Amino acid sequence: MDHSEIINWLLEGDVSIQFQTYRDLLGELRPDLQDRIATEGWGAQFLSFREPKGFWGLGFYQPKWTSSHYTLIDLKNLAISPRHPQIRESIDYILKYEKGKDGGINPAGATYLSDLCINGMGLNYAAYFNAAEEKLHSVIDFILNNQMPDGGFNCRSVRTKVHHSSLHTSLSILEGFQEYITKGYTYRLEELKAVIKNVQEFILMHRLFLSDKTGEIINENFLKLCYPGRWYYDILKALDYLQSARFPYDDRMQEAISYLISKRQNDGRWKLASGHPGQVHFKMEKAGQPSRWNTLRAMRVLKAYPSDTRI
Repeated sequence: MDHSEIINWLLEGDVSIQFQTYRDLLGELRPDLQDRIATEGWGAQFLSFREPKGFWGLGFYQPKWTSSHYTLIDLKNLAISPRHPQIRESIDYILKYEKGKDGGINPAGATYLSDLCINGMGLNYAAYFNAAEEKLHSVIDFILNNQMPDGGFNCRSVRTKVHHSSLHTSLSILEGFQEYITKGYTYRLEELKAVIKNVQEFILMHRLFLSDKTGEIINENFLKLCYPGRWYYDILKALDYLQSARFPYDDRMQEAISYLISKRQNDGRWKLASGHPGQVHFKMEKAGQPSRWNTLRAMRVLKAYPSDTRI
């Protein structure tokens, strides 16, 4: 397939893929398509599993991956309208009743210690769906109070002594911060921007997937191109974040970009790797087959970092 054929193939997909293809690859905003995400295809399917009391699965965090928490991040990533009233109602409930004593979003209820990954993802979808800013103050405070000396974050740091940040946690928090900034929130904004630079540097220090000490691959799963990504880190998810944040090309990204290019099939598309184990509402795509999600995300990464503009 040539470029135009791949674009046409993407535009034959779910309406959420169509909307993002127009927006991110063709530079055309199509609100008519975005409005349809809630009423057809994957968006309508996710919404159909919402219980009358306003939650998905068995509540906020159980089971994986059909709980409210993971369904809301799926809906956000579809680019469903942020004004959807039922979703806003669910977000408001979470921010009112699912917080711990430390101010973080906390599915354990009585447990004092919140989880940083959950709060990065929670901030991501809460900001996207326009939660009231004052309801996000304690989440921002909790996250910023737990940055590690190496610049990143580690979800285990609030429970036990750890010496190194986690790429999983750090990327989840960066994605949440990015949405918070995009939506125009201002609480502790300047501090947050400084923290973002440190976290980005932490990821780049590892060239997105390599040990900063040995140069070896940290975790082979970082090279798996699966979707949805859940709380897990991988290089495509990281590169997609960097392009969305309009981060300028850095040569420490090159190994990851080169690997991404190497996974492109002869027809110009990317396949889907097997997903993370757990219960799902439904499967959007089949593992081992050409993936519109991976192809769309890879193409917007390569659009942001074309080979002829790298220095």
